[in-house]
Amino acid sequence: MPIALKPRLLLAAALGLGCTLAHAATPGAETAALDKIVDATVARYRLPGIAVGVIENGQVVYTRTVGETVAGSGRKITPQTLFKIASNSKAMTTALLGRLVDAGKLRWDDPVTKYLPQFRMHDPWVTANMRVADLLTHSSGLPEGGGDLMLWPEPNAFTRADIIHGLAFIKPGYGFRSRYQYDNLLYVVAGEVAVAAGGASYETLMRREVFEPLHLDRCQVGAWKRDAVGNVAQPHRRDNGRNVAIGEDAAEIPAITSAPAGGIRCDLEDMLGWARNWLVPTPAQLTWLSPAQRQVLQAPHMLIPVSEQRRAWDNTHVMAYGYGWRMADVDGEWNVWHTGTLNGMYSMLSLLPDRRSGFVFMINGEAGDARTVLGEVLTKHFTAPGDSRGVDWYADALEQRAKQRSPASSTPDTAAQQPVSAAGLARWRGRYRDPWFGDITLCPRDGKMYFAAAKSPTLTGTVMRLGDRYLVHWNDSADLDAWLDFHAAAGGQPIALRMAKLDPQGDFSSDYEDLDFQRVGGCR
Repeated sequence: MPIALKPRLLLAAALGLGCTLAHAATPGAETAALDKIVDATVARYRLPGIAVGVIENGQVVYTRTVGETVAGSGRKITPQTLFKIASNSKAMTTALLGRLVDAGKLRWDDPVTKYLPQFRMHDPWVTANMRVADLLTHSSGLPEGGGDLMLWPEPNAFTRADIIHGLAFIKPGYGFRSRYQYDNLLYVVAGEVAVAAGGASYETLMRREVFEPLHLDRCQVGAWKRDAVGNVAQPHRRDNGRNVAIGEDAAEIPAITSAPAGGIRCDLEDMLGWARNWLVPTPAQLTWLSPAQRQVLQAPHMLIPVSEQRRAWDNTHVMAYGYGWRMADVDGEWNVWHTGTLNGMYSMLSLLPDRRSGFVFMINGEAGDARTVLGEVLTKHFTAPGDSRGVDWYADALEQRAKQRSPASSTPDTAAQQPVSAAGLARWRGRYRDPWFGDITLCPRDGKMYFAAAKSPTLTGTVMRLGDRYLVHWNDSADLDAWLDFHAAAGGQPIALRMAKLDPQGDFSSDYEDLDFQRVGGCR
């Protein structure tokens, strides 16, 4: 039997959620149906590679791998291929914290400053009242994706100490505990709380307290050697109709600051083992993490607004965030899940606890819509087996929604942009500083003006002019290009620079809007 999650069961009772089982099917017929779903997704979105696994009533009933670790390499993806699981790492971080709670080394209601005396938020009252639990529910007051430029794009030179220091300078976007706004920085802080309570590095604790007892033998965190581990998928982007590998790993893979929020890699076999630990825990696994802490992690703690799409597709009434997990009612059943997104890598882990069923998949390509569609169709495989809407129906629906977006929300046409000459931007040249992001320079090179971030080396680009506005076009980064808005302050104050995404609907982790640069010196 699945573990009883009291808050979940109370909410389910209030909603009248059912737990009707899917129609029975022969193994061969079910495999063929799942193959059809995967094949249709790969074909529709021309994915470079994917690994998929399905669990029914606690047993793995289906696995499928398609494509290559690097497009055109001939190296096939297998169930042992490592993928970046991105924000699916958050549930592993909260499980680590749950282990520390079970051990009496930590309490969810402890103030963060008990473990990290240097911790500061923008508001001193919030600093004093921020609990360990508040780090995990995306309700701290940080704007959506606030400070993510200290994590991505990688590589960069920001440390976890830099992040803890920088939080004090990020202005809140809403009231503390008043609403849900997704952030990543506080999961990095949560990892440092684990370090203080557990007496070892985050990477050591994750290996010792999570990977080893659960036999997640190929999951990787921290520094490791690519060729010694082997079979590692690389991210891709679409370029002129082709899948092109980007940001490929070097032989020595370094530890990364973002690990507690989104820096773990795992293969399909380990992710299925991780999922089964939640659906059908063994007696040893219930000793590893107590039923009480399992209830806490997957209970609703912060409500999330339900989108029109979820209401229409899934008849969802309530959506919430736990500790590292999202949850909602879907077609009258309770669903606990999370997704992961990094440049060129997408993943999803989804559980239907009342069925002891679920699925996981990982993709090494541009796959935002593909993940939405595949996740929906695999969910319907359980919750609405008679649903005739397949991959193409949901894909068409997404495309139609995209076409209906307001023109104001789309990226402006940049075909007419031109590089700005050094002389044309001479008034604004110099070194600028933001209190959490640090220094950038706007200085001439080869007759043009270049933007360069001191701690984020891929954020280097040419300053362009488009109409009467300036923007920076990044040379190598996959991050979104950004507007540059200069302001001459009155009273002899330093010149200010603000930034914004060209596409207002772009990824929130490109949080240029939270930057507030002041000129602090000239070009050297």
